[in-house]
Amino acid sequence: MAELPPRKRIEDVELMRALAHPLRSALVDHLMAVGPRTASECATAVGSTASNCSWHLRQLAQHGLVERVEGEDGRERPWRACQVGIEFGDDPELRGAQLAVVGTTLVREKELTERYLDAADRLGKDWQDAAGISTYSLRVTAAELDELVRGIDALVRPFVSTIREDAPEGALPVHLGLRAFPRIDTEGKPST
Repeated sequence: MAELPPRKRIEDVELMRALAHPLRSALVDHLMAVGPRTASECATAVGSTASNCSWHLRQLAQHGLVERVEGEDGRERPWRACQVGIEFGDDPELRGAQLAVVGTTLVREKELTERYLDAADRLGKDWQDAAGISTYSLRVTAAELDELVRGIDALVRPFVSTIREDAPEGALPVHLGLRAFPRIDTEGKPST
């Protein structure tokens, strides 16, 4: 298998602040999921106005997260995501900004899950059967968890919308979220 493109590594607090904004986060997420779209199409998808989305897309472009591309008809120029995923550096000075981005991402995941649950009965049976929401309680070492997360990432990344070029007809954008962390008890200590 060919080497996959890397995620964009973010170590700039201003860029993290841009991603912590709920609408900007939703716009980047949407473009990464569905590919190039106009500001009007983005507005419909994220529940905003075209002019508001256009302004925020221009702000995201200044940070190198999105860019304009040529449209099919030459009249409208859509936007596309410039990366195939995002990861954070490990600078402890940026921890607060990182947590703000993660918080925004978790809110977005909740919204997407609620939309899915509200619409699930209107999906075709094949999509209803294929979709799943699973949770697992594991007992692993830190090294095993790292190996597991990396293994899942290796399985999933070839299907990432901004990477995959051979999607068959009928393929739809799908949200897949993964959280893997030690359980913390109510006293703030790891559960044992």
